[in-house]
Amino acid sequence: MVELDRIDHSIIRELQKNSRITITELATRVGLSKTPCQVRMRRLEDQGYITGYTALVNHTKLGLSHVAFAQVTLSDTSSGALAAFNEAVKQVSLVEQCHMMAANFDYLLKIRTRNMAEYRQVLGEQISSLPHVLQTSTFVVMENVKDTGI
Repeated sequence: MVELDRIDHSIIRELQKNSRITITELATRVGLSKTPCQVRMRRLEDQGYITGYTALVNHTKLGLSHVAFAQVTLSDTSSGALAAFNEAVKQVSLVEQCHMMAANFDYLLKIRTRNMAEYRQVLGEQISSLPHVLQTSTFVVMENVKDTGI
């Protein structure tokens, strides 16, 4: 893999801000002509620095404005138990993110639902019944201050 330079990092930043930008506009913003910019962008994709493009959506308009984070502690943290949990949590559609943690709990889940009642149902019927779940703790989001990571 080629080491990234300032222009590569600029391309990545611009695409994070707007992945629908035209190659001509992207080239202008990073200080290249169109063809070298396109070559660099393709290289960044081919080498796995850029893994895909997505749309940011307004979750409130979609009726999914309730966000909660759930700490999950497992009863068993052997490799097999972790693998079983990892595979099972991927099947819970309302779990938006799942992170294994180096903390006094094992996983942190970001769960997006319509309301608290739906969250309670998801927690009680789906999250709590995942393999090896011993305990959960919930933190409800009051306000989204920053979400895009840019």
